[in-house]
Amino acid sequence: MRLLLANANTTDAVTETCARAARAAAAPDTEIVAVTPRFGPRVISSRAENAIAAHGLLDCLAEHHPGCDAAILAVSYDTALAAARQLLPIPVIGMTEAACLAACLAGGRFGLVTFSSPDLYREVIAGHGLAGRLSGIALIDATPYDAASDPESVAAKVAEAAAGLAREGADSVLLGGAALAGMAGLIQERVPVPLIDGIAAAVVFAEGIVRLRLPKPRLGGYAAPANRHAVGLGEALSALLRRG
Repeated sequence: MRLLLANANTTDAVTETCARAARAAAAPDTEIVAVTPRFGPRVISSRAENAIAAHGLLDCLAEHHPGCDAAILAVSYDTALAAARQLLPIPVIGMTEAACLAACLAGGRFGLVTFSSPDLYREVIAGHGLAGRLSGIALIDATPYDAASDPESVAAKVAEAAAGLAREGADSVLLGGAALAGMAGLIQERVPVPLIDGIAAAVVFAEGIVRLRLPKPRLGGYAAPANRHAVGLGEALSALLRRG
């Protein structure tokens, strides 16, 4: 099985962090193909950057999906998830979508620890129909760049914030941010409830949905677009729009 792991920002270090976490979670017979967009924001922390990143991510998915069995969006805002799911002929899993669904299986309400933009996270979770399961969001005083340059300090802050959410009633805690991929296993013993890594959860769900062999919808909101035309897009993305 080959899973495409697509970052939505253009920071290669984040792609590499997510790739390590994905490979650690994958079954022995699963190959992870990690890619970074050709263009887009270095880090996504605003609505404008998220909109720009959606184009770069769709372009990246269009170019790299051939030969892969499913795609995982390595971006915690699940950027362009609905569009990618409609456009591609393979299943597409969002990392925060997967983390939320895993949290629902682990308990009742879940919290989320992240760097910034709590309103965007609330909107993402509400978009998945799970706003009522979110117990709270804790922000840490750090940046995604700090997670790469000083991981021990960031890990300590994440553990403290997650433990606080647990004390306030969270049955599990999501690590919000692709830069935190792989951190759950390092600090789980310091937190009294399960920590859920969105990349690991997405890998497991992607492997499962591939094995279900579900067909691509031919009707409805997620049927692939056909005979559509646009100006200035990359050839691979244009070809997906023109097919049919």
